[in-house]
Amino acid sequence: MKRWLEEHDNGNAQWHDLDRSAKDQWLSVVFSEIKNTISETEPKIVSLPQRKLGLWRSIAAVAAVLLISFTLYLEWPSLQSRLHPVELTTLRAPNDQKREITLTDGTRIWLNAGSALKYPETFNGKAREVYLSGEAYFDVRHNPGKPFIIHTGTVLTTVLGTAFNIKEDKSKHTIQVTVTPGKVSVANGQKLLGVIIPNQQISYNTLKAEVVQATVNANAVIAWQQRDLHFEDVSFEDAIIQLEQHFNVKISFSNPKLKTCRFTGTSLNGEELEKILKVMCAFNNATYQIKPDGNFVIDGAGCNN
Repeated sequence: MKRWLEEHDNGNAQWHDLDRSAKDQWLSVVFSEIKNTISETEPKIVSLPQRKLGLWRSIAAVAAVLLISFTLYLEWPSLQSRLHPVELTTLRAPNDQKREITLTDGTRIWLNAGSALKYPETFNGKAREVYLSGEAYFDVRHNPGKPFIIHTGTVLTTVLGTAFNIKEDKSKHTIQVTVTPGKVSVANGQKLLGVIIPNQQISYNTLKAEVVQATVNANAVIAWQQRDLHFEDVSFEDAIIQLEQHFNVKISFSNPKLKTCRFTGTSLNGEELEKILKVMCAFNNATYQIKPDGNFVIDGAGCNN
């Protein structure tokens, strides 16, 4: 401030006449006035009367109780499920047999050989949820208020009521969902993979996170669960695919020309695979053999179609 007064030729000439002590005293008075002015402009904290403070505390306590109660109301079903998890029953199909079950809601499930299904005795929640490992065909009883959800690893298949096939192949890291009638939604966690209708299939590779949606012959896919096998002017290749699905075996052609041969016939439930193959091969001038690993190979000259 001294410098400012000197540089700006202060109009009060008395400043120049003051000695050092007088100048310091004058500056002290100015600083004191400035400080008092600043103090007057500072915000003041006013304490609430004790009665009003108590009222606000009571209101805050009531609000906290209401907030906690509302939160518990919303989260109670989830908390209940965590504290008291639903007990699941496991149905397993031996490697050489199939299993069939009707759940309490009327849904029918055919379990392929070597597969397992976990399900609750009753569906008490907002959804009907089961857990599948392997392959199964579902004929779900329609219920628009309670969707049916199948967990196959991280893949969720959701329907309200329809028929479809799910196949998990752990060796190939794939999960396939195929629809016969109706519509099915398939998701991986929260990510929708697709919605499919009859004769459509979603194949999801869990290792590569790849999705393939295609049109297929749904009857061939679900042939494994059918009691009777029907072949009405089908190619030899399509007939073999049905046999593979039905008997859970691997059948291949040594000569690709055999695949286009045609075949018509019906195999009744209970007939052995080799008996059916003998008829098919005789019809198409072919032969078959069983490899040491249990797989079948069909050989022949092929057909002129």
